[in-house]
Amino acid sequence: MPDIRLVALDLDGTVFNDEKEITPRTLEAIRAAIAKWVDVIPATGRVASGVPEALLRIPGVRYALTSNGASVVELSTGKPLVNLPFDAALASDIYDIVAATGGAMGIFIGGKAYTDYFGANDGLALMPPALRRYLRDSRIVVDDMHAVFAAHPHEVEKFSITYRDNAARDAAWQAVASRFNVEITSSIPNNMEINAPGVTKGSGLKTLADTLGLAMNQVMACGDSGNDLAMIQAAGYGIAMGNATPDVLAAARYVTDDNNHDGVAKAIETYVLKG
Repeated sequence: MPDIRLVALDLDGTVFNDEKEITPRTLEAIRAAIAKWVDVIPATGRVASGVPEALLRIPGVRYALTSNGASVVELSTGKPLVNLPFDAALASDIYDIVAATGGAMGIFIGGKAYTDYFGANDGLALMPPALRRYLRDSRIVVDDMHAVFAAHPHEVEKFSITYRDNAARDAAWQAVASRFNVEITSSIPNNMEINAPGVTKGSGLKTLADTLGLAMNQVMACGDSGNDLAMIQAAGYGIAMGNATPDVLAAARYVTDDNNHDGVAKAIETYVLKG
């Protein structure tokens, strides 16, 4: 029986079903793991202000990994355990390139997400319907994105850009990748997410494990998409959802059921609760 003490759960496509709900079975498995003194944390590409209350209000959830690992906070105190923003000059250069690619851009700064009116309107239209409420609730709409960016040059955690189609996304991806040594991932169709060099869910998870005095073979992670890949690779028990992308399925140690059939609950029951 593995000695898992930390469970990191991606949200969209993983702990949430397609209706953005945590089913009773999954909720019960999370609570049972916490009752065994296992830390269960959201590990998401979302900004900190966009982590759903459905996760945060579960008693015993102590930490949140957000912005693809750029931030890990202790929820009771707000104390940052991981804070890995962009270098200011690099963030500025990336902003100039991305702003010219025509996508609906959000910038995650200090735990909040900012966008302009174009990003809010087009971003909402381009977002999968089940994620539109998250976008509306989490984005701060501003008149001048560049002014906000300039006011917080050392706090930029992540860029999140959604395009009209994969061809536009792929062209923008190449434009960024050819110029900068940064982490580029995707979590939904037509989406590109950019983090500072070396900043991934995997690096954030490892830093948290180190802080808690845990080895990575005591860590389990569940995910489904490209921004989960590094986390799946880093964890001793990397679990791919049945609905995961091919790269995540190939990297995982185990595969569970999909997010509409309690895959997270099954993984927790199998590797954390048995024995």
